[in-house]
Amino acid sequence: MAVVARAGRGGGGSPFSSALRSFFSYRIFVSAMFTLLFFATASVLFSSHPAHLSDDTSEIETTGRAYMHRTFLALKSDPLKTRLDLIHKQASDHIMLVNAYASYARKLKLEISKQLKMFDDMAQNFSDLGLKPTYRTALFESDEAVDEEILRQFEKEVKDKIKVARLMIAENKESYDNQLKIQKLKDTIFAVNELLVKAKKNGAFASLIAARSTPKSLHCLAMRLMGERIANPEKYRDEKPKPDFEDPLLYHYAIFSDNVIAVSVVVNSAVKNAEEPWKHVFHIVTNKMNLAAMKVWFKMRPVKGGAHVEVKAVEEFTFLNSSYVPVLRQLESANLQKVYLDNKADNETQDEKNMKSSGNTDTKHLSMLNHLKFYLPEMYPKLHRILFLDDDVVVQKDLTALWKVDLDNKVNGAVETCFGSFHRYAHYLNFSHPLIKDKFNPKACAWAFGMNIFDLDAWRRERLTDQYHYWQDLNEDQSLWKVGTLPPGLMTFYSTTKSLDKSWHVLGLGYNPSISMDEIKKAAVIHYNGNMKPWLDIAMNQFKELWTKYVDSEMEFVQMCNFGL
Repeated sequence: MAVVARAGRGGGGSPFSSALRSFFSYRIFVSAMFTLLFFATASVLFSSHPAHLSDDTSEIETTGRAYMHRTFLALKSDPLKTRLDLIHKQASDHIMLVNAYASYARKLKLEISKQLKMFDDMAQNFSDLGLKPTYRTALFESDEAVDEEILRQFEKEVKDKIKVARLMIAENKESYDNQLKIQKLKDTIFAVNELLVKAKKNGAFASLIAARSTPKSLHCLAMRLMGERIANPEKYRDEKPKPDFEDPLLYHYAIFSDNVIAVSVVVNSAVKNAEEPWKHVFHIVTNKMNLAAMKVWFKMRPVKGGAHVEVKAVEEFTFLNSSYVPVLRQLESANLQKVYLDNKADNETQDEKNMKSSGNTDTKHLSMLNHLKFYLPEMYPKLHRILFLDDDVVVQKDLTALWKVDLDNKVNGAVETCFGSFHRYAHYLNFSHPLIKDKFNPKACAWAFGMNIFDLDAWRRERLTDQYHYWQDLNEDQSLWKVGTLPPGLMTFYSTTKSLDKSWHVLGLGYNPSISMDEIKKAAVIHYNGNMKPWLDIAMNQFKELWTKYVDSEMEFVQMCNFGL
């Protein structure tokens, strides 16, 4: 070749010689390339080892030299090796899937001991299958051709286990999905419950504001009546007291309120259901601010049937002063004013049920109107019996039979309110105080104010007003009870109260929606005690009509003030 090259460089030579040189150069180049490729392939094959499973592993090996070995075997056109590799990969994938569900079971704590054992056993079965001597030797450690019969048997066992694994996963997947749904539902319920609690608190607060505030319609009515009084003073001059107001042979009622529309409903309902309305006398006591409005109402809308109405202001009972009445004296003290007005947080400790009947922040406890019931014998000295009615009641039957009820020489005829452990004396009084503990039975049944028939002669004989003063003086620091007039009433009339049939007085229409209509229809008096008074927008609709049907809706000022009847 050197000679030929040199000849070429010398510039001589035939065309045939030139072509021959090109042919031999190409063959040399191709031979060199095939030689290099052969040595590279041989080097890789001889440096690889047969695939095997290590003794300390629980999974079928899918990477490294064994996988490379099978790959090169597959390149040598062994279809069984390729099939073995696919089977091996399927088994490995399902081992990973089973282990993943086992990990999921640990996280969700679903029947953990049972399900984890199933998943662990399944993963171990896959691993043990590859460790069988027959399969390990013939399929993974041998460089010989794969035995098709053994491969078919191995494939059958792998597919059977894959089928079992898939069934087990499918069976438990629903449990995992349900558990996730349950957990999400629990989270949703918890969040909704928090919103519900917050909404209830806001609703209770709004309801309390509505109950404690004067509705615009009531304020409008009082202003219209006052305007009428100012515009026509000659029509509303005070009249002399009628002798019927002190006649003990008539049926006398006591109503203490500053709510004109509420008082009118009590009077109208009692008169309309009375068999002899001309024998009924209503003693209405209000405060000085609403005195004129109350008088104008009953002047403009006189009671039908000949019933008698007396309207007075609490200030007209001059004996009710701070030197005689403990409550008035205590209200003048700075300490009690702080308790009532400033220290509301301490007073806001009762449960919601107690708030329904008498919230601790209710300023009505500051009004003397709320305490007048304890001075009935002095206010009406010539009367023998009197029926006390709250302004949130409706009379549905003739009540004259109450004046004939035998009270067994007791003072107070009232309907008891206890049932089970509820509304017992322990609910209203502080039995940790030694005096309360010594004088009263905590399991004694409580009763209700709102409709009470009082024997004023027995009251005077027992000197119960003095007894009331005694307890009120002791409670200046509120160590016996918190606020309200029912606790001192329970103490004052302890052992001097006659229980009346429950049909005389049905309570709870201002807070309890579950009272049956049959019970209400049988009642002589229904009582809207609670925050949901019938003249408020928050009143319960199913009970409101029982009150509104006694409202004088034809009265011009009622129409003008938009009572929404």
